Amino acid sequence: MIIFTCKDTFEDMMSCIYTAWASRLGHKNIRLKTEPIGNLELFCDYRHVDHDPNQTASVIRSIQKKISFRAYQMVYRAAMSFQEEKLDIIYRFLIYGFHYGPSVVNMLQEPAVMNLFELDRKVLNEAHLFREFLRFSEIDHVLISHIEPKCDVLTILAPQFTDRMPSENWMIIDDNRWTAVVHPCDQDYYMTTLSEDELNRLKTSEISDIYTDLWKVFFETIGVEARKNPRCQRTMMPLWYRKHMTEFL
Repeated sequence: MIIFTCKDTFEDMMSCIYTAWASRLGHKNIRLKTEPIGNLELFCDYRHVDHDPNQTASVIRSIQKKISFRAYQMVYRAAMSFQEEKLDIIYRFLIYGFHYGPSVVNMLQEPAVMNLFELDRKVLNEAHLFREFLRFSEIDHVLISHIEPKCDVLTILAPQFTDRMPSENWMIIDDNRWTAVVHPCDQDYYMTTLSEDELNRLKTSEISDIYTDLWKVFFETIGVEARKNPRCQRTMMPLWYRKHMTEFL
């Protein structure tokens, strides 16, 4: 078995798919994995693949033209998942996609398609929840939000908040991956990687938001004691989402 590996970024994954496909070793004889690799398997040949912009562009173009733009969106979101086998799942989906074309997205009876559909759905669900649970606090006239998602949902969240707050300076920081979306006032947002020092300074900066206490009081005031249902609340708002939510701090 030949196992192609690459860094856990969308661009690297597309290059890895290109290299694996072009190897002509047979789809049954290869697997794809993102790094870091845990325990190495016996009798497997591991081959690292570096990002190549031309290869990445070729795979993206092929998905959009030979399958559909919807399929490309599903592949992109699946690549944001935290599942270890996501890259191989994407590869198996593309085997069917390039054979059947646009109709492949509806072939949920096929395990390769269903597996990708499940990844896509989980990423979308988590992004949807963070649209509701994400909280901003003002630090030095910049609105800053910290999140720790399981999936890499920053690029999915950014367009909505850009549309919602176009004239504000804001940042959404993924503490797990040390990445951030930065949106200057009335400009396009951009992605950046934070150093350890930058992340620590942003975590420990003093909050100067006058609405923080007001929001906490509002949250406590509107609650009806007789209708409190912690079990239902945990179902709708799991505990791990609450770490950076103002009303629970």
